[in-house]
Amino acid sequence: MARKLKIRGKQGKGIIEKSGRLETHFDVSVGKLAGEQGQICIFVFLDTSTMVLSKTASQSDVSVHSTFASRYVRHQLPRFRMPENSIPKDAAYQIINDELMLDGNPRLNLASFVTTWMEPECNKLIMDAINKNYVDMDEYPVTTELQNRCVNMIAHLFNAPLGDSETAVGVGTVGSSEAIMLAGLAFKRKWQNKRKAEGKPYDKPNIVTGANVQVCWEKFARYFEVELKEVKLREGYYVMDPAKAVEMVDENTICVAAILGSTLNGEFEDVKLLNDLLVEKNKETGWDTPIHVDAASGGFIAPFLYPELEWDFRLPLVKSINVSGHKYGLVYAGIGWVIWRNKEDLPEELIFHINYLGADQPTFTLNFSKGSSQVIAQYYQLIRLGYEGYRNIMENCHENAMVLKEGLEKTGRFNIVSKDEGVPLVAFSLKDNKRHDEFEISEMLRRFGWIVPAYTMPADAQHITVLRVVIREDFSRTLAERLVIDIQKVLHELDTLPAKVNAKPAMAEEENSKNGTVKKTAIETQREITSYWKKFVRERKTNKNKIC
Repeated sequence: MARKLKIRGKQGKGIIEKSGRLETHFDVSVGKLAGEQGQICIFVFLDTSTMVLSKTASQSDVSVHSTFASRYVRHQLPRFRMPENSIPKDAAYQIINDELMLDGNPRLNLASFVTTWMEPECNKLIMDAINKNYVDMDEYPVTTELQNRCVNMIAHLFNAPLGDSETAVGVGTVGSSEAIMLAGLAFKRKWQNKRKAEGKPYDKPNIVTGANVQVCWEKFARYFEVELKEVKLREGYYVMDPAKAVEMVDENTICVAAILGSTLNGEFEDVKLLNDLLVEKNKETGWDTPIHVDAASGGFIAPFLYPELEWDFRLPLVKSINVSGHKYGLVYAGIGWVIWRNKEDLPEELIFHINYLGADQPTFTLNFSKGSSQVIAQYYQLIRLGYEGYRNIMENCHENAMVLKEGLEKTGRFNIVSKDEGVPLVAFSLKDNKRHDEFEISEMLRRFGWIVPAYTMPADAQHITVLRVVIREDFSRTLAERLVIDIQKVLHELDTLPAKVNAKPAMAEEENSKNGTVKKTAIETQREITSYWKKFVRERKTNKNKIC
């Protein structure tokens, strides 16, 4: 039976008075209690001279140690304000972990290009360095050295024109978005400096890209006041047309951005043709418009699968390249790289020097503090896999993409939008989407655990809707075959369902126009749809209740 007992004593030894048959001794300095009859006394210090015994419990009562037996799982936690009181660490972990179970499975997230699996040894390196701030270069010189090694390895992979003892110019970033911002700033400042020296206006810079660029280019243009001139797409051609891009170049163009691996369909843009056309235009006009290659997705693919493809620093007008280490660089989210052709392509005025961390440190980043783990993880992958390992992984990804593509083609229901040469992904659309569309397939696949995005193409191909499956390192042939089976199940189920609501009026209108009958009003059409759905649901319930 629990008792509430007052204990008197000072720092040192004490004794509980009038505690019935239980005589309990305690040591205030270390908080130990000792007693008879197999009971435990739980106490709370009030001050140096008084403490209150709040509860006694049987040693066999282990429920007090269970998070699910505590009050924390039945009380609502604050969502928008910090709670007044603390909670036990195991309760905090359990509550957060339980809520995170509602997230999707990262490995089945086929929408993302970002790495979702790494070897346990690399995971350990990441956790060991989780408390290192990369910016403290003087305190963590080895981590800084590893970043410099990565920059040089990637620069050589991209065929940068470096001498035997020459150091590459580049920096690690939190992703390709930051890398593109830095490259864009370098182009803008270099163009402005030249225009100022020539006494010409420098207030209307622009960049020429395709309409298929990732949103980070739009962010750069808006944040740093640069006009974004987009080459429109067209049905069947979903990347930037080099000829049209060069036509849009003028004296205010700071660079043309080419994409090595379009987000929409994985296709590589023709950087070689763009370079050749731009060389001719620069000769005719006297300009020196350069090229930036956004190789966020394709930078770690092309060197291993298509080594003869000229897209990198082998082309004279390519002045900078960005690549995502956390995509096919095979590192968890949080690392990107930007490499410049040489020092002259990165204006010195954009580099800051600080010394309040212990030594002079050059820095050219948009942020300051950054974790070291991803830099270390990138170095691990580069030396662990080497050229051979990266080539084997990229070949596996490509072959599994082909397995998926062939499986989809065998259904006879899809058009393949992606190309065989490019990022290992499969983009596809329904041949007939009048009754049901790609968005419905995407939604129904989630019931099987798959996350497959559906989206519309940019202007002027926005009437095209596609589904896209990105094949990453951890997506095996078994999973590819399983996905095809689940897509077939979805298609079969959709065939048994009535047409989507917004498709019914269009189908009815098309049928009426063929027969020459009078078109129904919107209200009549909606009533017909409602009646159809009610009938369908009623039949489903009836069939479900039948005993086979």
